[in-house]
Order: sequence, then structure tokens, then C-alpha cells
Amino acid sequence: MLIEAVLLTIITASTPLLLAAAGELVVERSGVLNLGIEGMMIIGAACGFAGAFLTGSTLIGALAGILAGTALAAVFAALTLGLAANQVASGLALTILGVGLSGLVGAGFVGQKIVGAWQLYIWGVSDIPIIGRLIFGQDLFVYVSVALMVGIWWFLYRTRLGLVLRAVGDNHASAHALGYPVRRIRALAVLFGGACAGLAGAYLPLAYTPFWVSGMTAGRGWIALALVVFASWLPWRLMVGAYLFGAVTILQLHAQGAGLGIPPQLMTALPYLATILVLVVISWSRGKAGSPAPASLGLAFVPDR
Repeated sequence: MLIEAVLLTIITASTPLLLAAAGELVVERSGVLNLGIEGMMIIGAACGFAGAFLTGSTLIGALAGILAGTALAAVFAALTLGLAANQVASGLALTILGVGLSGLVGAGFVGQKIVGAWQLYIWGVSDIPIIGRLIFGQDLFVYVSVALMVGIWWFLYRTRLGLVLRAVGDNHASAHALGYPVRRIRALAVLFGGACAGLAGAYLPLAYTPFWVSGMTAGRGWIALALVVFASWLPWRLMVGAYLFGAVTILQLHAQGAGLGIPPQLMTALPYLATILVLVVISWSRGKAGSPAPASLGLAFVPDR
């Protein structure tokens, strides 16, 4: 069915956005702005494909992507939290570094293909029209992304550690005065965000399109950044926004396939135009309401205990 096919492609297109944005939400809740998501995603994609191709295991490929994203995040944490470097400049530099490293790692794998990620199948249940494939016929990455969002919501709003993380992001000076290790908490949040970005990047060659091409993230890291702002740092709204942006991405593909008289360049730019429009609307509404962002991003260096 056409509706089923469209819904399935929306889910697959939304999953990398959801994974990357989930990690960035935690990072920004801690008071750090990481603009290196795109670089962490692309190096995660390259290392994930290399790991899966060399070992024949999708799981090892996913772990390789996670480790690659975490390693790049560790560099970002060392620069911004250890050496008090500018967060914006460091994030942009790591994006450029990640793109360059991905080209180096993936140079020998261009044009190679692997077997895509295994998809769940429950006899008699996965065959139910629409609902069966949507709920019981996805790959493991999709279920991990949903579980990750539920876990992040529970962590932030139902645990003491989540309360501490939000306190560090809202007012690091007060948190430090209470004896909490601000830099350590932020460093762990940054590493978690890097792991999520690496997994999001690994999803692209392991499940979305089972082959490697240079630059296959195609700006998804920047869309993930915009999604966090769009969601107002709320997990449930982030999930809705990720699937909404995924739907916009798939819409332009189906519109081109239907032969509509719209320039293909305009349709390709549609997800990014939607991103800009959402940011403009959010900026206007926040300016009108006079409400700042909940997390105090880009704060100055603070000592640790």
C-alpha cells in the first residue's frame, strides 16, 4: 500500500534525526552548545560502515559508529571544558575535522555494499496491514531511538541525577556552590551526545542505505540542532518534531517521483527551508513572549571539585 510505504519511509528518514537530536538535547540541558554534531555523525557513518563491512556484523558497525562519535565528542569536551575554548568555534572546527576524517576512513569503501540491518518480523503480527509493519517490522535502530527518548524523559524529570543535570544547565554557579562537579557532569553529557550522534550517523549506511558515499549525512546534523530548539528542550516535542521533519524530507522525494511541475532543486531544499522557517517562528515567538532558552548555553569556564 502507498500509505504504508510512505509511513515506513518517514520513520526511517526520521530515525537518524531523532537519535542525534536526543543526544544534543541532553548536552544543551547541561548548558553546553555542541555544533559539531554533523562532524560526529559523518565520522560515525564512516566508521560504522567500515566496521560492518570488515566484520560482517551490523552490531559491531553500530558500536564502531558510537565509539567514533564519542571520541570526537571527547575532543570537543577537552577543548571547551578543559581548555575553556569557545564552544561555537570548537564545534565548527570539529565538524570540518569529522568531514575530513570520514573521507579518509571511507576512501577504500566507496561503492561497496553490505547487508542492511535486520528487521523485526513476528509471524502473523507483522503482516497486519499498516500497523503490523509500522510497529512490528522495523529495524533495531528505530526501537532504540524510541526507547532512548523515553529513557531521556525519565532521566531528566524522574531522577535526581536528571534534576542535577538541569540545575547545572540552568545555573552552573549555584550548582557549583552546592558542591556538584559541573565540568564532570557536562563532560559526561557531551560524551553521551557524541555517542548518540555517532549512532545516528552509523544508521545511515547500516540501515537507511546499505552502502557508503562521502557526505551521506547531507546536513542532518544541522537539522538535529534546529530540532532541539524547535522542541524547546522537551523530549516529547522533540520526538514529534523529528517525525515531522522526516515527513518533509520524504514529501520532496514523493513529489519528485510523482512528476509534479516543481523544480527538483526547490524540493531538495525543502527540509532545510522548513528548518529556517521553524527557527524564525520560534525566535519571533520567544522575542514576543520575552522568554529566554531554559539552558544557559555557552557559559564561561567554571572550576570543578
